[in-house]
Amino acid sequence: MSTETLTAPHGTRTTAHETLDELPFYIAATATAAGPRWTLKHDDAFVVVDGLGNIGASGGSDGLFFKDTRFLSRLELRMNGLQPLLLGSNVRDDNSSFSADLTNPDFESDGKIVLPKDLVHIGRTLFLWRATAYQRLAVTNHGDRSVSLTLSLFYDSDFADLFEVRGMRRRRRGNSIPTKASVDRVLFEYVGLDGVVRSTELTFSPRPTTLTANEAVYRLELAPGETRLIYVSIGCNRPANQRPVPFLKGLLESRRELRTAAFGTTTIETSNALFNEVLCRSTADLRMLMTETPEGRYPYAGTPWYSTTFGRDGLVTALQLLWYDPGVARGVLRRLAAHQATETNARSDAQPGKILHEMRGGEMAALGEVPFSLYYGSVDATPLFVLLAGLYAERTGDIETIKALWPAIEAALGWIDGLGDPDRDGFVEYCRATDLGLVNQGWKDSYDAIFHADGRLAEGHIALAEVQGYVFAAKTVIARCARRLDRVEQGQRLEAEARRLAERFEAAFWCPDLGTYALALDGNKQPCRVSTSNAGQLLFTGIVSPDRAAEVASGLLGPRFFSGWGIRTVAQGEARYNPMSYHNGSIWPHDNALIALGLARYGLKGAVETLFKGLFDAATYMDLRRLPELFCGFRRLPNRGPTLYPVACSPQAWASATPFSLIEAALGLQFDPAHEEIRLCNPCLPSFLDSVELRSLQLNGSSVDLKVRRHRHDVSVEITRQSGHAKISIASSR
Repeated sequence: MSTETLTAPHGTRTTAHETLDELPFYIAATATAAGPRWTLKHDDAFVVVDGLGNIGASGGSDGLFFKDTRFLSRLELRMNGLQPLLLGSNVRDDNSSFSADLTNPDFESDGKIVLPKDLVHIGRTLFLWRATAYQRLAVTNHGDRSVSLTLSLFYDSDFADLFEVRGMRRRRRGNSIPTKASVDRVLFEYVGLDGVVRSTELTFSPRPTTLTANEAVYRLELAPGETRLIYVSIGCNRPANQRPVPFLKGLLESRRELRTAAFGTTTIETSNALFNEVLCRSTADLRMLMTETPEGRYPYAGTPWYSTTFGRDGLVTALQLLWYDPGVARGVLRRLAAHQATETNARSDAQPGKILHEMRGGEMAALGEVPFSLYYGSVDATPLFVLLAGLYAERTGDIETIKALWPAIEAALGWIDGLGDPDRDGFVEYCRATDLGLVNQGWKDSYDAIFHADGRLAEGHIALAEVQGYVFAAKTVIARCARRLDRVEQGQRLEAEARRLAERFEAAFWCPDLGTYALALDGNKQPCRVSTSNAGQLLFTGIVSPDRAAEVASGLLGPRFFSGWGIRTVAQGEARYNPMSYHNGSIWPHDNALIALGLARYGLKGAVETLFKGLFDAATYMDLRRLPELFCGFRRLPNRGPTLYPVACSPQAWASATPFSLIEAALGLQFDPAHEEIRLCNPCLPSFLDSVELRSLQLNGSSVDLKVRRHRHDVSVEITRQSGHAKISIASSR
């Protein structure tokens, strides 16, 4: 990610220099949250509302956003001038719509109650489709006499850039065109400093009693049992004279799209009803975050702050889902290849061959007020791109896609061996090119995330531990790909480079007194001798020898790291450890997912089960059974849930993909398209799962249904349906 909530590490001082370095891209947390928020997303638009379905009525970062601009900053419903009472609200299980049940408060006149509460019900339904938010108000009189009622909708648009909403201040803004109001439409327009005209059009049906630039008023007379329907659509950059589709038609079409996207994909059902809810929520969130791009489906990183193309997030999410839906990887690889850097640009940290970190479409990015229009300040996206390409080929056998991607793969390898290693010491390093860029450019990109044992921040060109692991894995896997393309010599060279890297890495990063690997090497080649979860991700890459892997795993599952809910990013007791921080002691589900895959790689299935159960238990306490971007690293206490992180994105793509990684790690799923074989390597199930059923597991056009049952000391595997020639096998070693 490119931003974080700034927190002072426990036992350390946050100096003015440290604070100001990242302040431009820091998400402020200046007040207690004003209540729960609900989010819907469709392609490049998303909407955040409060529990009543209002926008901007109770503070926060509510709004209707499209391509990094807030197109609606207020949409507030009132009854006779008062806020309705909230009975309840929620989103559908498939994230297709939001619903709130509202009722009237007591209305008084001359000291007397003229309309008792709970007589008028308002069913408020909202969905988002094709850059338009659709809303229906169903107003019903449940009393035994007629009711006179005034409903008012207040609305406004500030056309704030997403970075403004996050707290950045601008010296200048564009110009708002005077609002136009007709009998059933209101049009807001804004001419940005980038010369782009952005517009928000509200359309009302039926026509309001009165309509002004900022308020629509309906005066209703409701007979007993009568229901009146009011529809409002809010279009972002809707073409002139184009009417929105009717509410019901749009709702049905949006749900049909969701069903079509799900057709033919693998489904999972387990013996545990709560875990099934976790899986259903993750599936729905991933489908909502998937965005159709010119290059294919891409999982946008998360809402509200990261609803755009992020290289690292998309790559990791695709890796997590590779066994489940390899088509995600194809879209991610194509999109990132299309936007691969071809020239050096210090402002955007771009260098030839480098893979995109972040893409933004708002006014501030277009003007260069933030460097993220196309920003390449990520040291790990490039090796992860190569790694995903190789793993995709091995999962699918789709060599034609790899052939089309090969120029991008070679350009990425060229960067890894060239500009990514400026001092030619064999390690990929980063250092931002200008003060506008991110200070730290690994997945832990907080300004204070890379530090020495005494708390000093690392400086200079920094070589992160896990990045060297990514390079090792990328070269190892893509070498096998090269052979399939009859590039035998290139494959041999890449394998040799991977072996030499593993040797250099072991010598430079292993800290025997810590029993783990250094977090990083600083610009003076001094190791950051800090115990962190980064070492766990090394297990995922396979760069670690088996004996060292067992030692690292033992530490990660010890009390300094494992809170009972998951593995902390930084071990308790380290200089900058803070369980409430963004990267220095919190728990990230995706980080734990990659660690679980690493533990499975080395046959440490007992550790996989422990980690799986901790994250499942955490999910059962979360709203909607949804694992968030991160949560706090406090120790698990009896009869209490985990402590939430206040501004974590939820949903977040790689957090939503975590349950799928945990299933892959537990079952040891492997795919061999050349031999049409699906293998389960040392399969196991955690204690809370008696069985797991995978339906429509795909390989080379074959489809298989499997049921895995847990017994006392092992598992059994049953093929319940098979279409095609794929074989199923169980292996005892990896």
